[in-house]
Amino acid sequence: MRAILCKEYGPADTLVIEETKSPEAKGSGVKVRVRAAGLNFPDTLIIEGKYQIKPNMPFSPGGEMSGEVLAVGDKVTRFKAGDRVMGLTGYGAFAEEVVVAEANLLPVPESMNDEEAAAFTMVYGTSYHALKQRANIQPGETLLVLGASGGVGLATVELGKAMGAHVIAAASSADKLEVAKQAGADEVINYAEEPLKDTIKKLTNNRGVDVVYDPVGGEFTEQALRGMAWNGRHLIVGFAAGDIPKIPANLTLLKGCAVVGVFWGAFTQKEPEVSAQNMMDLFKLYSAGKIKPRISEVFAFEDYAGALNALTERRAKGKIVLKVAD
Repeated sequence: MRAILCKEYGPADTLVIEETKSPEAKGSGVKVRVRAAGLNFPDTLIIEGKYQIKPNMPFSPGGEMSGEVLAVGDKVTRFKAGDRVMGLTGYGAFAEEVVVAEANLLPVPESMNDEEAAAFTMVYGTSYHALKQRANIQPGETLLVLGASGGVGLATVELGKAMGAHVIAAASSADKLEVAKQAGADEVINYAEEPLKDTIKKLTNNRGVDVVYDPVGGEFTEQALRGMAWNGRHLIVGFAAGDIPKIPANLTLLKGCAVVGVFWGAFTQKEPEVSAQNMMDLFKLYSAGKIKPRISEVFAFEDYAGALNALTERRAKGKIVLKVAD
């Protein structure tokens, strides 16, 4: 089988495609023929040695995929050869075949195509957990989504609307904000052209926002925190801007607000039953037409560097997907 391999840490153009040995499904492992792989920010970090997971080299990146079951280990009970599946690999999805733990897979809804399935689990899983368990967002509350045109950002805009929130989308350009509007945002902020804190106050009549969804970090974290309402919740999801901000602790006192960490990967392991229920909720929302993966672009397997660069350069308006097989 062919695989995109990382043999040394570096940018996307240091990766190579090579023929490698087909993996074997044992125990609770499920061998999957990968049809499509969804790209996420950790994929850009893991190939540069900047992620908390550091696989032995050579390894194939790619933490999310959809495909068809080829074989199962002797402890697998939920899947059989021929089943369509979607789920998380940690790494290894940028390959024609991968073995995935049974617990990390879900059956693909009949109405969902391969690209949507590859783009679904991580962004919606993260965002729903953030809004439901970590923020306990309520109908009528105001939600500010930073980086609103990215994969998790657009998922959060959709979910915020589905959960009854008033959604303000913030991004760095007019075309990105247009995508957020199409996803259901009620109001938008171009933080490349207008001060974030002041615009938040203007849009909320000086009240502030109840929940901030923050996958960006950098300078915008403190600005958003300063625009928080009393009893607000600032969700720390990631640091796409590259800088991990240092938050003035006095702001949490003055605002009577909470800064809340969102580590969805750990949540799925520590609270698997709650995580499984979340996914069932998300499938119902998908079936009802309230959420739908917004795919910015589908790249050919051989153009993996272009796909990863679109992510690192923050050009994506939605989710980037790598087409591995037809």
